[in-house]
Amino acid sequence: MKWINYESHLEILPPQVFSFAECLVFLGRSQEEVLHRLNDGYLYKLLLIEDEMILVKISEAEGIIKVEFPLGAPNISKRIQVVTHIEEWFDLHSDLEEFYQMANEDQLLKRMVEKYYGLRMIGIPDLFEALTWAIMGQQINLSFAYLLKKRLVESYGKSLTFEGDTYWIYPTYEVIANVKVEDLRNLQFTTRKAEYIIGIAKMMVSGEMTKERLKKQEYHELHTQLMKIRGVGAWTANYVMMKCFHQYSSFPIADVGLHNALKLQLGLENKPTIHDIRAIATNWEGWQSYATFYLWRSLYD
Repeated sequence: MKWINYESHLEILPPQVFSFAECLVFLGRSQEEVLHRLNDGYLYKLLLIEDEMILVKISEAEGIIKVEFPLGAPNISKRIQVVTHIEEWFDLHSDLEEFYQMANEDQLLKRMVEKYYGLRMIGIPDLFEALTWAIMGQQINLSFAYLLKKRLVESYGKSLTFEGDTYWIYPTYEVIANVKVEDLRNLQFTTRKAEYIIGIAKMMVSGEMTKERLKKQEYHELHTQLMKIRGVGAWTANYVMMKCFHQYSSFPIADVGLHNALKLQLGLENKPTIHDIRAIATNWEGWQSYATFYLWRSLYD
């Protein structure tokens, strides 16, 4: 990824196929989101890099992503990590030409890619956040999942205040490993979800599970390893593979949002069955996650 370093800020040169505006639509889908803030076309996010909290202010103009540091510019080592995080967050390293070629030959996706051209997968670079956020969302509506995340973050995450607004960092697994099940029950987590989240934190503290080790796995082995984690089923594994590991063949086929989007876009009376979805997705091979993500985006028009 090409980027230019200046004294007070840095600039990232994204791929030609990139729409910051479309990404902001997806990032702005919930008023309960606490891990980033949108304000007048600017995207604010607090990052924890080498134990330092760094507030970034991200904007885009004339095809260039500008990253400012409202609370003071970090050193070059930390700037490199900021760029890496943004690259992963917006999936800037991927060549979408093959996806667009496939989508333009698909009657359903053709409309999606024309309407949301330049939208890229909004990822979750942190494995602990990706796994636990997916577990929070199991078998509940998205609004309540965001409420659970907000409570978890505000109870155990770090924060700072800038110009009257408070910015938060997702709790680390080191912190959550020392939390009791009853503590999360008090935040309205079910006992099972509390056990799963604390269990994952303890696995990561012990070194039993790391992103670095998992990302070396091939697709099927990665899926198998994730499914071995208590609390992780097929939907959660596929969600984490698409959002954290950029595995574009991952397909959360049982996802309620996907079903709702297909029902809406295809004008169906009822939600499609799994068998129906497999037939619809026949030509999506290798890009199922991007097809799913574009369909999710259609829910926020």
